[in-house]
Amino acid sequence: FNGLRLVRKSLKKIENRLTNDPVLTLPEVIEGFVMYCNLSRAGLDCVLMQNSKLIAYASTKLKTHKKNYPTHNLELTIVVFSSKI
Repeated sequence: FNGLRLVRKSLKKIENRLTNDPVLTLPEVIEGFVMYCNLSRAGLDCVLMQNSKLIAYASTKLKTHKKNYPTHNLELTIVVFSSKI
């Protein structure tokens, strides 16, 4: 149980560092954005950046039925997912 507490504490530290001021940046609406996406049979990951600064990020696991999608459907799925962040 002590190991589990240590893992939870470490994950909380990572979460705090990723969501606090030095990491996330407010976007400049007049500047362009770059979206980086990663797709696997396990899940979807997206990062929105502007001028090499992190604006937002999101990830999700694929539901069981979506794991069987053909590649072109998964690519459309990540386009829809990334447009929502």
